[in-house]
Amino acid sequence: MADAGRITEALRRSGAAGSARVSNVAVLSSLRKARSHTLRLRLSYEGSARGAPGSIILKMGDLDSEGLPSYANRHEIVFYRDVSPALSGHVVPFCFEAVEATEASAWHLLLEDLTDSHFIATEWPLPPTPMQSESMVQTLARFHAAWWDRSCLGVSVGSWRDAATLAKGLRNFAEQFARFNNRYPELIPADRRALYEGLLDNAPRLLARYHSRRHLTLIHGDAHPWNFFLPRPGSGGDVKLIDWEDWSINTATDDLAYMISMLWYPDRRRRMERPLLDLYHAELLAQGVSGYDRQALDDDYRLSVLWLITRPIHQAMINIPARVWWNNFERIMLAVDDLRCRDLLVR
Repeated sequence: MADAGRITEALRRSGAAGSARVSNVAVLSSLRKARSHTLRLRLSYEGSARGAPGSIILKMGDLDSEGLPSYANRHEIVFYRDVSPALSGHVVPFCFEAVEATEASAWHLLLEDLTDSHFIATEWPLPPTPMQSESMVQTLARFHAAWWDRSCLGVSVGSWRDAATLAKGLRNFAEQFARFNNRYPELIPADRRALYEGLLDNAPRLLARYHSRRHLTLIHGDAHPWNFFLPRPGSGGDVKLIDWEDWSINTATDDLAYMISMLWYPDRRRRMERPLLDLYHAELLAQGVSGYDRQALDDDYRLSVLWLITRPIHQAMINIPARVWWNNFERIMLAVDDLRCRDLLVR
C-alpha cells in the first residue's frame, strides 16, 4: 500500500492534497503487532502541496501463508469510514482512507500523523499525571456526549446485542472461567469463586441496564492512557484517541472504569477517582447531556467495575502476557472491594 500513486489518489479523494502528486514515500518507522503493522511514512510532492500532510500513518493487516487476510479488522474500518466523519470535534485522528480486506488483500487505514503535534503521556505501565488524567476524562466525556442516546445508535451506527448474543457471551465466559480456575486455582479462593458465580447467576438481571437502551452511548472499549495522544505544550491541539477496534454501544462508565479501576493501584485510585468522576459528569452536562445525575453515574460506574472482573480472565485465556492480566486481575478485585460491588449481587 505504501505506493506513491495510490497514496496520491487517497489524499486527493479526502481533499488533503489538491492537485499535488506524491512523488516519493519513505518509511520513517515501523511497528508490528500481532494483528497489525503500523508504518510512519514521509511524503514528498510534485506541484503545490500547501496544506498536504508531510507524513501519514499507514496501519494495515497481514496476509497469511496462503495469501488470505489473517485478520479483517472490520470494526475499526467501519469506525473510521462511517463514525468518525460524523464527529464535529477532533477526538480522533483524521482518516484519509479506510479500506476493507478482500479475499486477496489486507485491510488498511491512512491516518493523520500525530507524532510531531502530540505525545503519549507516559511509558507503560506508569500512570498519567493528574492534569493529564483530567484531560483524558474530559475527552471521553465529549466523545460520549456526542453520541449520547442518539436515535442512530443500533440503526445506522453500531448494533445492539440481543438476548441470544449476550447469553452466548456469558456461556463462553463461563467456559473461560472454568479453564482459568483449573490453570490458576490459587488465584480463585472461595470468596472469588463466589463472586464470579454470583455475577453469572445475576447476569440476566444486571443486563437490564443495557437492555433499557437509555443513557447509553458509543464507547471506545480500550480506553487505557496509552491510546490517548495529548497535544504538545503550546500547540493548541485536542486530545485524540487511537485504536478503535473495540468500540461499541454501552454505558459510558465502561471506559472510565477500565481506565481508572482496572489500571490504577488503590492509593492513586482512592485519591483521584471521585474528583475525576465529578469532572467527567460536569463535562457531560456542559456538552448538553441531561437527565443523568451524579448518582446515576456512580451507579453505572460500580456496575462497570463489577463487569470488568471478566476481562483479566479473558485476557489470560487468549494468551495475553501474565504481566498484563495478573496486575489487572488484582487491581480490579481491590476496586470491587473498595466500591462494595458485591452488594450489586444481592437482590
